[in-house]
Amino acid sequence: MKKTKLPGENISLKTKKSEDPLIMLWLNSQSNLMDSLRYLVENEIAVNGVRNLQAFVPMERSRLQGSSALQQGSEIRSPLTGEEQLSAAIAEVSAAVTAPIPDPKASPVVEEEIDDDDIEAWS
Repeated sequence: MKKTKLPGENISLKTKKSEDPLIMLWLNSQSNLMDSLRYLVENEIAVNGVRNLQAFVPMERSRLQGSSALQQGSEIRSPLTGEEQLSAAIAEVSAAVTAPIPDPKASPVVEEEIDDDDIEAWS
C-alpha cells in the first residue's frame, strides 16, 4: 500500500533516460525546483481540483516535440514582475480550462517501473 505523504516529508523524483530536452531545459532553468513544481500543482488543483492526474494523462504525448519552445528556451529571459507573473498565471489557467480533457479509456495509463536505486531526492 502506498504511504501517505505528510507535510515536511521528502518526495523523490527521477527523470527518464529518454526525457524530452525541453523538460530537461525547464528543470535546469528553475532556481527553486520544488517551488516551481508546487506552483504547477497549485494550478492543477485550482483548475481541476484534487484528482489522480494519471487517470487523465495520455500514454503517448508529443506536445513538446517539434515546438518552437526549444528555440525560445535557449533565450535568457529577465525575471517577470509581479504583474507579469499574475498575467502569465491567468493565461496558463485559462488555457488549461479550455484544453480538451483526454479520455482515459482511449489511452490506458501505463506506469513506468522505477528502481529504488535510481531515485535521487531533489531539493
